[in-house]
Amino acid sequence: MSERGHERFPDQRAIIDRRLVADRLGGLKGGKKLAAEAGAVLRGALEQGRAEIARRLTEEPGNGRAAAQATAFLHDQLVRLGWEFVGERIVDRAATDVALVGLGGTGRGEMAPFSDLDLMFLTAKEATVEQERAAEAMLHLSWDLKLKVGHSVRSVPQLIALAKKDMTIRTAFLEARWLWGDQAVFDLASARFRKEVTAGSAAEFVTAKLAERDERHLRMGDSRYVVEPNVKDGKGGLRDLHTLYWIGKYVHRVERPADLVKAGLLTAAEFRRFDRAERFFWAVRCHLHLIAGRAEERLNFDYQPRIAEIMHYADRPGKSAVERFMQFYFLNAKTVGDLTGVFLAQLDEQLGKKGFRFALPTIRRRPKRLGGFTLDRGRISIPSDNFFGEDPVRLLELFAVAAREKLEIHPRAMRAASRDTAMIDRDVRLDRRANALFLEVLTTNDHPEQVLRWMNEAGVFGRFVPDFGRVVAQMQFDMYHHYTVDEHSIRAIGLLAAIERGELKTEHPLSTAILQRQVASRRVLYVAVLLHDIAKGRGGDHSVIGAEIALKLCPRFGLDAAETETVSWLVRYHLLLSSTAFKRDLADPKTIEDFVNQVQSPERLRLLLILTVVDIRAVGPGVWNEWKRTLLRTLFEAAEERLRLGHKQHGRAELVEQRQHELAAALGWKASATRAHARRLPDSYWLAEPLPWQIANARQVAKAEAHIGDAVPNVVVEDDHESGATRVSVFTPDREALFYRICAGLAAAGANIIDARIHTTRDRMALDNLLVLDRQGKAYSDRRLRARLAKSVEAALGSDTPPPLPAHEPQGRTSAFEVAPSVAIADRASSRTTVVEVNARDRPALLAALAGAIHDRGHDVHSAHIATYGERAVDVFYLTRGDGKKLTPEDVESLKAALAAAAREPWKAEAA
Repeated sequence: MSERGHERFPDQRAIIDRRLVADRLGGLKGGKKLAAEAGAVLRGALEQGRAEIARRLTEEPGNGRAAAQATAFLHDQLVRLGWEFVGERIVDRAATDVALVGLGGTGRGEMAPFSDLDLMFLTAKEATVEQERAAEAMLHLSWDLKLKVGHSVRSVPQLIALAKKDMTIRTAFLEARWLWGDQAVFDLASARFRKEVTAGSAAEFVTAKLAERDERHLRMGDSRYVVEPNVKDGKGGLRDLHTLYWIGKYVHRVERPADLVKAGLLTAAEFRRFDRAERFFWAVRCHLHLIAGRAEERLNFDYQPRIAEIMHYADRPGKSAVERFMQFYFLNAKTVGDLTGVFLAQLDEQLGKKGFRFALPTIRRRPKRLGGFTLDRGRISIPSDNFFGEDPVRLLELFAVAAREKLEIHPRAMRAASRDTAMIDRDVRLDRRANALFLEVLTTNDHPEQVLRWMNEAGVFGRFVPDFGRVVAQMQFDMYHHYTVDEHSIRAIGLLAAIERGELKTEHPLSTAILQRQVASRRVLYVAVLLHDIAKGRGGDHSVIGAEIALKLCPRFGLDAAETETVSWLVRYHLLLSSTAFKRDLADPKTIEDFVNQVQSPERLRLLLILTVVDIRAVGPGVWNEWKRTLLRTLFEAAEERLRLGHKQHGRAELVEQRQHELAAALGWKASATRAHARRLPDSYWLAEPLPWQIANARQVAKAEAHIGDAVPNVVVEDDHESGATRVSVFTPDREALFYRICAGLAAAGANIIDARIHTTRDRMALDNLLVLDRQGKAYSDRRLRARLAKSVEAALGSDTPPPLPAHEPQGRTSAFEVAPSVAIADRASSRTTVVEVNARDRPALLAALAGAIHDRGHDVHSAHIATYGERAVDVFYLTRGDGKKLTPEDVESLKAALAAAAREPWKAEAA
């Protein structure tokens, strides 16, 4: 069926000299070792051919298609040599009337270096014993070459019957190519396939392929902008281009992608974009296979910088080589999306003229206001080809009408919009009506993300807001961000609208209540969400630069001076709430005081909370969790009280007394027992710990003290539903290196500490509360695993000497990133303690290593707060000297050096 095959390329014999290999096979002597010796000859030819293809790709790293065609050529020759050898030397009688047929990439004549070899042994009638034996011998020979072979033995009638029922088989044979054997059998099957299978079934095939594509996209993350994309099967990847070719081949019998132009499905300019994207993806895929040494299709963080270097990308100010490479990758994925829409629209029109449609109208009502646009089968379109040229503001109006009327945009209109984006010049950007239309799209609460994506894919978004255009397809090379900057921002806007519609009320009740009832200007919030990351990739602090961009853009969008100031402030401080909540001790009054001094108004606080929520949620799946919700809400409520009342509602002593009364009421103990318990604990305990923890701690202490004999460590491990983590509470006699011992014990059991508060009673007992998660970032739901945690901590506490740190090698994905360790001191962040912040690459037992360094300097840890951002860990400690005072400048310098040394990976230190 396929005539595409592999194109001619220079010096094919350098890849494989078939005559020379055939002579070597012919010179082998018969005997038991014949098959093994033949396998060795063919394996040598395969390895030599692969090496030559890899050498050529190194010389021309962008010519992946040539490498794919050369690889297919190499496999073709091996199949032919192998089949002839089997017929002449392995089986007793040569098998006749068998066609060897390549399917999939093998049939298309394009194979990545370690792609599967897809073979079908095709017979005119049901396979004979000799034919099956020959096929089996051929497969064994292929397996000796360590080839992964997809194979089948089918007669022509079987093939036709299966192709009618099974769309996968039908698609595979659509690209079938005769490789060797009886070509008449293949020609017979091809003729019957066209007559009995494809004829009259175009609409069915197109519908099935589009459904299959959508299902595949869902499996791969349903976005072109996932930062570790699947080159073959991901959205906007090679498989999407192949799908267009399959459809064109099925409907119009095109034999090569260039024929899609003759078929009227793409213009010549559009095909050039198709061709460029395909060539780029083939280059990336071939390099990926060669680096991995296997059929690897996922372009993960380990491979991205290596391929960027191979393909000669270089660093530029504000953007690393790998970020530039990946931006080009995503721009090509975007191109594939654009071409898919155009292609399907043209095809739908062609089939419609024949009475077959695969797309259905999206609405069955008459829209109210079209503003000169037309309606084409339920989708908004344009009345003439120069409609946008007559008034370029219509390029914005197209999307505003789509948002207002809840209409999809016809691909004909999208094609024209993409073509005419250059008409958006300075005059259009400053046009008051154009900006009002843009703001209308941005602030609709009915799924604005969908229309904004259309606007982005057409190129209108980046042309109208050039600052946004600079972050289109821009990735950030880290493990924290799952999407490109533009996709992250659009997703955040979609989440904001979902909160406003009340769809996330269960997950975000506070944000929903605020947005629906307490926000003075909702457009301030939508514009702030749009602009919060707009300065990424420029070098410098993106928050500061973004705030300056906001001052320029907001008046253009139509915001007044007060709204502009608020948007600029929100962009400047969009990380303030999360940074404070995740890295500071919220029980320390100075934390709340400093935060409130920066926020200054309840309206800003409310807007900042919602911006923070959608920003974190839009980073990617699994980033938002209960612990983050708890921290953000705790800080919000404390700050809101201070801003509302203008002062603390209760003084420190008053608040401690109130908490003690609440605990006494909850416990129901005798008054003397509760007073004795309360007197033992410092004020910091009552301010830091929530009531449920105080209750659990009190019962743990009472049970431990009922023990007869010397005090021994008592460890309780329980789920904490409020935080979504597991609480580890330790009550034990205070001793040297206590916090280090606890951290080392938890690290040895594989637990990740996310928060820790350390208390010492007035009679020198330690009462410490820690929150931990497992290595998947989840609470320990299994009782046996919780018991294992407790035993590990008890063992660490009971040893005569502090236990050693667990040995860990670099962890898979984090090893692709460099995070230079840094230590910062925030001496004014607390009035009673010295606050130390350590940034380092995340690894098991990092916190224990840092705790050990603190212990070695004789300092006490009062609380520890741990945040992770992908591969980066940020560990914050509230410390005092052994005498309870803040650290001196000399102490600080000594500690900084010790922490920096502890933050370095031990395997790197050994290598150095």
